[in-house]
Amino acid sequence: MKTFFRYIILLVGAVIFAYPFLWMIAGSFKPELEIRGFGLWSEQFSLHSYHTVLTKIPIGRALLNSLIVSGATTASVILFGSMVGYALSRLTFVGGKALYTLILITMMIPFQIVLIPQYILMVKLGWTDSYLGLVAPTMMSAFSIILFRQFFMAIPQGLIDAARLDGASDLTILFRVIWPLSRPVMVTVAILTFMTSWNEVLWPLLVVRERSLMTMPQIVTIFTTGGEAEAQLGSLLAAATLLALPIIVAYAFFQKYFIESMATTGLKG
Repeated sequence: MKTFFRYIILLVGAVIFAYPFLWMIAGSFKPELEIRGFGLWSEQFSLHSYHTVLTKIPIGRALLNSLIVSGATTASVILFGSMVGYALSRLTFVGGKALYTLILITMMIPFQIVLIPQYILMVKLGWTDSYLGLVAPTMMSAFSIILFRQFFMAIPQGLIDAARLDGASDLTILFRVIWPLSRPVMVTVAILTFMTSWNEVLWPLLVVRERSLMTMPQIVTIFTTGGEAEAQLGSLLAAATLLALPIIVAYAFFQKYFIESMATTGLKG
């Protein structure tokens, strides 16, 4: 009976959590007059809301821009975060502990404090209205460095010593020994970084003015707040669904590794 009630509680919680997302998706296919109800099913299936979104804003170009920016950001965070995490976990050098402490301190600083200095720097470098201006400030992540460091510390030192005896350099050890063993943490960092970059709105609104370079969250924000949606709830739900769909698909494919990493990456050291 305890197991039965436990599953009932979990089922109720899952329904409560998932219902808003299901309502959003279902509402994007309903006629405008039926959206405000609580039901999910409608006999008048319609793609009018998606047609409105696709014709009023360059959603395809925005999708491509978001994929480019999020993909480049994710790749750079994995590359540089793993390199710094390896150095902090396996190399001994002067100031290593102080550097790790400094990285921890940067996580306590609200991003709003450095927002204006970053924007001024982008303007002086001439990187506004470019992919570089969108990607450069997010190429390093303190959280990814810490996550990589903690995971690398759990890898047996004997593997690294054996690689060094074979004449492997530190970069070779990282890319050919450590990386193949680090798939869970790499997937976790990739998912979290991709989600953060994909959902970013404020920074693109600051550095990008050209419509052809706008990301999906940016173009959807302008669509919903700038009057292009014409107060049509169906169009707003369709735009939100298109924005959330890539993240849902990515997490559905990689959730196994995400959960595995969160369960095995401890706080050693």
